[in-house]
Amino acid sequence: MVRKRRRWRLWLRCLKPSFVSGELRRISKKWIRRLRRTDLQVVTLEPVGKERGRVLFSYILDPFLASSQEAIPYWHTHYWESYTMAHAFAEAGYRVDCISWTHHRFMPRVPYDFLVDVRLNLERLAPLVGEKTTKIFHIDTGHHTVHNGAQDRRLERIQKERGVSLKGRKRLEENLGIEVAHCATVLGNEFTQRTYAFAGKPLFRIPISVPTQYPWPEDRDWERARQRFLWFGSGGLVHKGLDLVLEAFAGMPELELIVCGPVQRERDFEAEYWRELYETANIHLEGWVDVAGSRFQEILASCMAVVYPSCSEGGGGSVISCMHGGLIPVVSYEASVDVAPGYGVLLKESTVEEIRRTVRELSRRPRSDLKTMARGAWEYAREHHTREVFQREYRRFVHRLVDGEGVGAE
Repeated sequence: MVRKRRRWRLWLRCLKPSFVSGELRRISKKWIRRLRRTDLQVVTLEPVGKERGRVLFSYILDPFLASSQEAIPYWHTHYWESYTMAHAFAEAGYRVDCISWTHHRFMPRVPYDFLVDVRLNLERLAPLVGEKTTKIFHIDTGHHTVHNGAQDRRLERIQKERGVSLKGRKRLEENLGIEVAHCATVLGNEFTQRTYAFAGKPLFRIPISVPTQYPWPEDRDWERARQRFLWFGSGGLVHKGLDLVLEAFAGMPELELIVCGPVQRERDFEAEYWRELYETANIHLEGWVDVAGSRFQEILASCMAVVYPSCSEGGGGSVISCMHGGLIPVVSYEASVDVAPGYGVLLKESTVEEIRRTVRELSRRPRSDLKTMARGAWEYAREHHTREVFQREYRRFVHRLVDGEGVGAE
């Protein structure tokens, strides 16, 4: 009966004007892409200076169709990163044919010196471009066997402890990209790299960027902030540990949790965690938030830490954005974010009990310690995870390829 009532509430919520307008915007964007046949287009970048060769680049095509650099979408880092990666080859003197990683019909008609792909195209295109082409796999997730297996275990936990089966989301298709590649670039840290180490290929880390940076929150009320924590993520809520965080904070009425993410798009999750999301006084659902908007900066300034026990990531971009906002990261090893005791906390098991214990211990630390940790997280993010750093490191990687060093050991 409880779940039936929740289903009715979900349907009533779907009739709200704000929800309807948001869904219409999201669906219309998808149809505009289809009508423009975005995924089937080819955009060619001219080489800067004398042409040295040709590159086939398979990643996100949308930024190459934007009216200007300022119009490139910023709600995910891969838009700007894709644009920057392709242009790094053009700046090195290569003519770059850019396609979408979902363009499964593209057939190479000219020889290429380099082939870059992020997911499924590398395995398909590798035999078509030939042995002389250097194949580069761009890694933005954990290996599919690790990614999918970890999610399955999270879903099994919910099934066992709550008696309900939730849908798996953001699952990765099987691919042999790392095995057919000569080398790879990796957005994530040691965790992500270890999931691909079996192939024995050179892995070059290119630290993930962020869509925007924030000033240090000088006016943060630390006595209030020490009681407020944030979960911030995109789709795949169980995969990213929101279930664990909700259950942990439901048992800590003295502390508050702000949830920023597209919860309403995963209706089975929303229905099962209705009580925690909507009927628990210390948990506040904000929903999807614009990272460049003032509201998100207000949330960052009001909190002390971000809690993100994901089970597999390729770079932990949402956590990095929060660190740019001066939040202390409380994360799993699998979140693929570098964390040191001076500015963060690394969860060992990511259980509800461990999250609860860790969060409580952190909230009770002296104000001076918390401020030092938060400042350390902010400084680390600004030093290692910016667009400037990403661009510099990817250009460095391209120059190594051009000089014949790219397929050697890092």
